[in-house]
Amino acid sequence: MRRREFITFFVVVATWPLKAGAQQQAMPVIGYLSAGSPDSLAANLAAFQQGLAETGIVEVQNVRIEYRWSRDEPERLRTFATDLVGRNVAILYAVSNFAAFAAKSATSTIPIVFLAGGDPVEIGLVASLNRPDANATGVTLFLNELSAKRLELLNEIVPNVPVVAFMVNPTNPRVQVNIRELQAAALGARQEILILSVSHERKFEAAFATLIQRNVGALLIDGDILFNDQRDRLIHLAARHRVPASYQVRESAIAGGLMSYGPSVPDGSSWGLV
Repeated sequence: MRRREFITFFVVVATWPLKAGAQQQAMPVIGYLSAGSPDSLAANLAAFQQGLAETGIVEVQNVRIEYRWSRDEPERLRTFATDLVGRNVAILYAVSNFAAFAAKSATSTIPIVFLAGGDPVEIGLVASLNRPDANATGVTLFLNELSAKRLELLNEIVPNVPVVAFMVNPTNPRVQVNIRELQAAALGARQEILILSVSHERKFEAAFATLIQRNVGALLIDGDILFNDQRDRLIHLAARHRVPASYQVRESAIAGGLMSYGPSVPDGSSWGLV
């Protein structure tokens, strides 16, 4: 199903109760599936709700939203997705690659709209960008494709750094591609890339301890829902250890990070279903 068809389907389903009049039909339900947490991703959620409102779809008034947050524990997403499918939601909105894959594993018939951080074709979410087919479509921010440019800009701010750390989540579907692309870019700059694998917030302190022990001069943080969700903590740790750090999304710089090069995640959230 193409993106335009998804949008038409969603708007028709969401406004149908308004036209039903006295029949008082049940409201359609959106299943909202996120790998993050509502507190740290409040701006994303607000943008999502605003995007719906701009098309006349307002929570409680003409649509109900069932929220499921895995709070940086992606293994819970499949259970949540199965639960939402069992509640006969009209559409699944999946925030992050992890959530999108969980939604796809739970249903092949309910429409899925995702907000992804990388190339959805490359990681296997859709067959093609032009014709996604199947039951999934959405918006991608192409966060990870900017790693080489991010390294270039970081080198302009912090020149002559022999070792740069690259913090990644090893469970991310695109992590090996991201590492290879950055290492290729680092060859031209004659830099060593130290990989810091962090799959849970409990490992942040140990990662920064390794970074300091290795006398790393700068840090690049990969695009991942974990790092976006834990943005404030990462910014605090980088400042505490006096490590120049580059982040992927604009909100990280706004929150106090040294620099970012990439899109706005809330903007992507507002596009997802409109």
